[in-house]
Amino acid sequence: MQKSIERVTGDSEGVSYEFPVFRFAGAVKAAPSAYLQAALHAGELPGVVAIDALMPMLNKAEAEGRIKGDITIVPWANPIGRAQYHFGEHLGRFHLGTRTNFNRAFPLLAAPDTALLPDTTHGTPDQRLKTRLLELSLGHDIVLDLHCDDEGLAYLYVHTSLWPAMADCAAAMGVDGVLLWSEDTDGTFEGASIMPYQNVPATMAKLDRRVATTVEYRGMLDVEGDYAASDAEGLYRLLVARGVVTDTALPAPGPFKGIVAPLENIDMMPSPRAGAVLYDVKPGDRVAKGARLATIVHTPGEAGGRTEVFAPQAGIILTRRSRRIIRTGEDLLKLVGDRKSGDARSGTLED
Repeated sequence: MQKSIERVTGDSEGVSYEFPVFRFAGAVKAAPSAYLQAALHAGELPGVVAIDALMPMLNKAEAEGRIKGDITIVPWANPIGRAQYHFGEHLGRFHLGTRTNFNRAFPLLAAPDTALLPDTTHGTPDQRLKTRLLELSLGHDIVLDLHCDDEGLAYLYVHTSLWPAMADCAAAMGVDGVLLWSEDTDGTFEGASIMPYQNVPATMAKLDRRVATTVEYRGMLDVEGDYAASDAEGLYRLLVARGVVTDTALPAPGPFKGIVAPLENIDMMPSPRAGAVLYDVKPGDRVAKGARLATIVHTPGEAGGRTEVFAPQAGIILTRRSRRIIRTGEDLLKLVGDRKSGDARSGTLED
């Protein structure tokens, strides 16, 4: 394993940001390669500790000559966001300088060619970071972007062109659900990883062996040793299943038995009032149409001071917000409905 340090220059003299990159050299040139990164939203840490738990497995595999394909790992993908604190509160989702989500505005290339990357010499630090992360990932057969939600199940975002070929990956990782999407106009990292392969010849795209996904590892507070170990085992099983690492002790993944739904089936449930949220449901619950999901306490102690929110259709609760204070119009949860949502959203679900 080799370690290098990437540096991103800031927007004023004397300011720069650093992040480490770990590389394992594969022994077989034709074997699939993999790129893993975590904490693009700098406060989302379940993927960071999962990579920490994965590294000893990869070091052991390397020592035993079992790494067949190249592996590149970026455990802390966003040093800019890591440094952002405001009045003691860490703010790692948006770049404070541009007010842009760190997982938006990645270059959407017409082909997987680094020559098409934009020149960010005079760009902002977050633009330089995004361009470099995409450059590091281009050319890999497997690209995993490890995130987490507020409170939720473990699930994947997968482009429709990669499903059901990626079902073995979902099974290997042990996630609870898969959300299928087909449009990205916002430039997410996942979109920037798969869109270059949509308009190239099939012999170059190799969609049957390609993996590109955003991994949502439950919630912000699920940073625990047991979760880290099980998530690392899932990542390792994926690498073995796809031939990046050899491990004859591991059986092939079985069929994926979790939730699979198009993005259009998601109801985000915007809050009708501002106030305190009392939830009736938690991630994983199955609800019927009309079931009460939450109560908003907006004028406490007064008659009519509560507003109830009900399920618009039957489905499964995928996530809910971790903070119990809410503004009017903010989303309460993700309900994976049995059919298309009446408020279906294309592209990204939230900013």
